[in-house]
Amino acid sequence: MPKFALTAALAAALVSPAMAGDFDGTWSVQLVTESGLCDAQYSYTLAVRDGQVRPITNASSGGTTVTGRVEASGGIGLNVATAAANGTASGRLQTRSGSGTWRVSGGLCTGRWMAKRHTVRTASAE
Repeated sequence: MPKFALTAALAAALVSPAMAGDFDGTWSVQLVTESGLCDAQYSYTLAVRDGQVRPITNASSGGTTVTGRVEASGGIGLNVATAAANGTASGRLQTRSGSGTWRVSGGLCTGRWMAKRHTVRTASAE
């Protein structure tokens, strides 16, 4: 199964742009397969900006298309498509972490995902 099955782990909902920025940043996402024909685990780095989700690594290669949004409440939904399969993911982000479930169309595989937000460091003026 293509690595696509995992990007499906972050998910697609409608967003209020004013508050969706609360989740802006870079997120490390780990997908774990619980049933089906997919690999046991997948790891991705995704970016959230103004409520929109886009791939940074892995998912952006191999013809995978990822579309998704984060709601102001933290609810997240994604649609993932490759030449071989389509999938969806849903769940919730909090300030520094998130979790949810994913599935590949046709019941090929399902699982859960966990996300951690990268720490943003700022330089101090001296």
